[in-house]
Amino acid sequence: MADPDITRDPPAAAPADGRRARSRSSRAKIVAAMLDLVARGEVAPSAAEVAEVAGVGLRSVFRHFRDMDALYREMAEAIEGQLLPILMRPPEGATWQLRLFDIAARRAVIFETIMPYRISADVRRFESAFLMEGYRRQLRLEAEALAAHLPETVRTDAEGARGLNVILSFNTWRLLRHDQNLAPQEAAAVVRRMLADALARWSQG
Repeated sequence: MADPDITRDPPAAAPADGRRARSRSSRAKIVAAMLDLVARGEVAPSAAEVAEVAGVGLRSVFRHFRDMDALYREMAEAIEGQLLPILMRPPEGATWQLRLFDIAARRAVIFETIMPYRISADVRRFESAFLMEGYRRQLRLEAEALAAHLPETVRTDAEGARGLNVILSFNTWRLLRHDQNLAPQEAAAVVRRMLADALARWSQG
């Protein structure tokens, strides 16, 4: 039996695998840089700023992401993955009113986490059909998630249901935290007070 030919070249897949690994690493660095810049208050980071923080060339940013919308999409997916366990957990409480207070507490955590990224997207959404659609989708999801826990008598009270949606919306949280400069605990207390006042019109049950 002939000895194996140990002088043969290694399979060609190895260099390709190395290139794919480097590409995945560069892409992850770019997304991490975008998240870091926005978290630090850069509401509209440029591709050049992202490239500098990521430690990659500007061409590399656009090789992985054809435009800034694609980068925002990847950023949104990363944030959603982080918050999914909170979003998927059913609200707790023996009554629908108590479940709404649980939703309020949970949204305070979620909104506080996503606030810099939502503000960043808001800066650009009037110039981006993708970000505008994302904004409208977020409003729709907020309203639908709340409506799912309201009794029929409240859902049919259109004005009352819309008022609850406003109280528990991201825009209210942003106004309290960003515009009125309240601390998270203060903003949460205001939301609880508004929610309690609004729920007082409906009988317990």
